[in-house]
Amino acid sequence: MNPLFPDLLTAILALLLVVAAVVDIRTFTISNRLVIAVALLAPLFWLAASIPLWPDAGYRVAIAAAVFAGLAATFYLGMMGGGDVKLAAALALWFSPLTTVKFLVLMSIAGGALTLIVIVAHKIRSREGRPEIPYGVAIAFGGLWLVAQRFLNHFA
Repeated sequence: MNPLFPDLLTAILALLLVVAAVVDIRTFTISNRLVIAVALLAPLFWLAASIPLWPDAGYRVAIAAAVFAGLAATFYLGMMGGGDVKLAAALALWFSPLTTVKFLVLMSIAGGALTLIVIVAHKIRSREGRPEIPYGVAIAFGGLWLVAQRFLNHFA
């Protein structure tokens, strides 16, 4: 297999994350098609990057299921959209368990900052009701940060 294929798949992932963020800002939705693309590209990445199906890929699937279950609680509490939950879980398929923890931390920090910005903008504009947070931006930020590390941090 071409040694550049994992990099190509990672670049496609990055593009999908940018699309998710932009669409979420505009429409406050993340399409199931985009989530499915992220999820289905992960096994191709595993094969291209020579990640063993057992136990490594198995761990990734288990951690992604745990991410989905944990974030589903935030959906039921009205804190996160369903597309956000699905995208974060699909993205977890791309990362090792430790890197998924890093992703969740980065996503949470970005989500907190984004929430503060949206709340302040909502108050400045004197808008009524609860502001909507395009959390796909925070998810994309966390994923893009880690994807960038693959290319920028050759010392880790």
